[in-house]
Amino acid sequence: MRDYRGVSELQDTSPAAPGSPAGSSPAAGPDTSGQPPAKPVIAAAAAKRANASVMGMIIALVVSIAAFLPIVLMNPSPKTDGYRPNINVSASAQNAAAVAGFTPVAADTGDTFRANYARWESGAGSGVPAWEVGYLTPKESFIALVQTRQANPTWLLQQTKNAPVTGTRNAGGRDWELHDTGKGEKSMVLAERGTTVILSGSATLEEFSTLAEAVVKSLVANPPAGTQAPTPGATVSPTAAPSP
Repeated sequence: MRDYRGVSELQDTSPAAPGSPAGSSPAAGPDTSGQPPAKPVIAAAAAKRANASVMGMIIALVVSIAAFLPIVLMNPSPKTDGYRPNINVSASAQNAAAVAGFTPVAADTGDTFRANYARWESGAGSGVPAWEVGYLTPKESFIALVQTRQANPTWLLQQTKNAPVTGTRNAGGRDWELHDTGKGEKSMVLAERGTTVILSGSATLEEFSTLAEAVVKSLVANPPAGTQAPTPGATVSPTAAPSP
């Protein structure tokens, strides 16, 4: 009899790879060919659309600038020489006369000097109430005018910045005391008709003299300090002559 316990079919008896289950096929390993990975390529139609969008933005910007440029050129910025306050020195002086005890100076300089302030200072800090006016000169320098009837040596030193007396200067027929710091700042001082007037600043002496002359004219036209100005329209009676 034939023995059927023998092997009837051929079997794969080759040893499996270490670590691999029996009967499994070997896995594909990494690509070791050395070729770089492929880069995505933008289609020609998509690249064209992207370039068209950028060009459209640039064209729109150029058109906007071209549209607004003529408007800007036709409306240039106004050329101004700064803010010029409208200061009525004469009116302010009349308003201050009641509290000042004298008629403050209102120098008539025409259009050559421009006032940028005119005020009555009560003297809360210095103890000396005073009339103050600031003038811009034709050469764009500055001269400050201060007038008071209560001047004292300490106040005078403060107003003239402790500058020494360097001489006198005639203006308007009066000899003004000249104080000069030697650094451009100078002052001219005049005691006249019961008040003291001080001009201080960095302007030239010629500009100082021009303003000082106008100040003297205003001083002479006003009544002295401590006297009451006649009421407009009032009649002044002549003094009776003594009987023989």
